[in-house]
Amino acid sequence: MSKANITTTNPATEEKINNFNYLSDAELEKSIKNCQEAFLDWKLETFEKRAEIIESIGKNLAKNKTELSKLMTQEMGKLLSQSEQEVDLCVGICNYTAKNGPENLKDEQRTLSNGTKGIVSYSPTGIIYGIQPWNYPSYQVIRYAIVNLMAGNGVLLKHASNVTGTGQLLEKIFTEAGLPKGLFKALIVSHEQSDTIIKNKHVRGVTLTGSSDAGRNIGKKATSQLKKVVLELGSNDAYVVLEDADIENAIKVCVQGRIYNNGETCIAAKRFVVVDKVYDAFKEGFVKAMKDIKVGNPLEKDTDMGPIARKDLRTTLHEQVEESVAKGAKILCGGKIPDGRGYYYPVTVLENVTPGQPAYDDELFGPVAALIKAKDEKDAMRIANDSKFGLGGGIFSKDIEKAKNLAQNHFDTGMVFINTFGTANPSMPFGGVKDSGFGREHGGFGIKEFVNIKSIVIG
Repeated sequence: MSKANITTTNPATEEKINNFNYLSDAELEKSIKNCQEAFLDWKLETFEKRAEIIESIGKNLAKNKTELSKLMTQEMGKLLSQSEQEVDLCVGICNYTAKNGPENLKDEQRTLSNGTKGIVSYSPTGIIYGIQPWNYPSYQVIRYAIVNLMAGNGVLLKHASNVTGTGQLLEKIFTEAGLPKGLFKALIVSHEQSDTIIKNKHVRGVTLTGSSDAGRNIGKKATSQLKKVVLELGSNDAYVVLEDADIENAIKVCVQGRIYNNGETCIAAKRFVVVDKVYDAFKEGFVKAMKDIKVGNPLEKDTDMGPIARKDLRTTLHEQVEESVAKGAKILCGGKIPDGRGYYYPVTVLENVTPGQPAYDDELFGPVAALIKAKDEKDAMRIANDSKFGLGGGIFSKDIEKAKNLAQNHFDTGMVFINTFGTANPSMPFGGVKDSGFGREHGGFGIKEFVNIKSIVIG
C-alpha cells in the first residue's frame, strides 16, 4: 500500500508536533517476522534473565521520565504532573513484575488420584498484539507489554495515532534497556493492516483497551481466528454517597475522581449517586468545587485540568451534554465550548439525570459529572448497577464493614473503591464485567492471560 502521513497535534495549542508514515505491507511483514524470531530465543530465557531486563526497562523509563512526560502532555493534553505520575506507575509495574513474575509463572507440582505425578506449567505462546488508546499513552502499553514479556511472549503494539510519538519513544526505551531487538515493536499501521496482523499465524493473542464498540469489532475479528482476547473497555462508573459519609471528603475525592486525566479515564467517577438526606449538602459543595477548577495549558503549574485530547472527541462530548439537556438534564455549571485555540471543555455538572439520557446511559469521556438523587441506600445501589457497564465504582461511608459488604455482594463491577477514587495498582487486578469487557490485568492475573497452561503427567 502507498504511504500516508499521521500528524500529531498538541490539543492545548492546536500546533503540529510531528509527522509519521505508515509502514509498507512489506515492512509490516518483516516486523512480524523479526518479532517471531526474537520470541523463539526469548521464550528459552530463564525467568531470572527476563526479570533482569524488565527491571532494566523500569530504570530506563525513570531515566527518560522528563522527556516521556513532556511528550505525553504535548500529544494528549494531560497535566505534566500527571504524566510524571504515569511514568512512576510504569516503573512500579516493571519492578512488581520483575519481583513477582518468576513466582507467578513457576511450575506447580501435583499428585494425581492414581498416584502419578502432574506438573502444571505456564508456557509462552507467541506474539501478543495490543491495540491501545491515547488517554494513558505509556501506562496502557506497559500494562500489557511488561507481563507478556515476562511470560516469554513477543509483543506488537498499535498505538492510537495521536500518541504515535509516545509509542515510538517507548520502543526506544525498551531496546536501550537491553530487550532483544524486534521483540517489542510499536507499529505505525492502518486499520486494514491491523486486520492482517490479527490474522497472522504467529500472533496468538489480542488485547484491546478502548470503547465497547471497538471491543466488539476487534473481539469478533480475533475470535473468528480462534485467538485469545482480553478486552478492557469503557464504563460509566457510579460513586455512591451514603447518609453516613464524610461529605467533605466525598466532595474532594469525587471532584478529583471526575477531573483526573482531564476526565478522560475509563475508570473515572462519572455518575454521582447521592442518598436524599445528604444530597443537597453534597450538591452545594460539589458544584462549588467543580466551578473552582482552573482549566488551561497543562504545562503550567497552576492549571488544574488540561484540554480534551482531540477536537472530534470534544464535539462528541458536547453533543452528549446537549442531548442530555434536551431530554431533561439541567446544567449546574459549564456546558459551553469556550472560544480560542485548544480543545478545551469546561468542568460541567448535570442534575436531573435520568435513564434515556447519554449522561445516564453512556460513557461521557471528559469532565462532565452526572448528579443523581437516590431515595436511600438500597435505591442508590440499584441505580449504581442500572448500567450496561461494569468496570469500577465507589462507595463513601464511615461504616467500612457495611461498605465492604456492599462492594462484595451488591456492586456489579470488576473494581470498587471505598472512600477513594479509582486508580490502577500493580498489586490489584484491573478489569470489568458486562460491556466493560473481560479478562484481567495486574496483580498476578494479567501475566497468565496469554500463556499456555500446560498439563504434564508423568507415569
